[in-house]
Amino acid sequence: MGKVPRRGARPVADIVSELLDPVLARKAGMTTGLLAAWPEIVGSRLDGVCRPERLVWPQKRREDDPFEPATLVVACEGASALRLQHQTSELVGRVNAFFGYPAIDRLKIVQKAVAETRLDRKPKLRDLAPGERETIAAMTQRIEDPKLRAALAAFGESVLRRRT
Repeated sequence: MGKVPRRGARPVADIVSELLDPVLARKAGMTTGLLAAWPEIVGSRLDGVCRPERLVWPQKRREDDPFEPATLVVACEGASALRLQHQTSELVGRVNAFFGYPAIDRLKIVQKAVAETRLDRKPKLRDLAPGERETIAAMTQRIEDPKLRAALAAFGESVLRRRT
């Protein structure tokens, strides 16, 4: 028998995984599961300074060629590359334990910036000009509900403060 269809909303994580897994498998040779489990695999000391880039599988010349493990390419900050290199065999074992079979046999370390640089996306807010508050109050004075009036006035102030 097939699966019973689930009723109701599905978790977003399930939908995203279904969408991203084929793309990651095609482009990088791995799944979102490895990316999600990476902090647990490498531990807290290496979590912020390295990340898996892709799995490079060896080319099969014929269909009956035996299975050969892949090479995991890991991007690492320059200062932590030596620490990662010393833990290579342990990390290979942990990744293979994650997959449940000997999926990788080598680690290739690529030194590059890993930490995300977050831009401050909040716009600069300016002070309201002297007559702008009065203009907003005049525009909202006919609204009878005091909560709605206050909410619309706050919204108007926010819009005007974002304009340069």
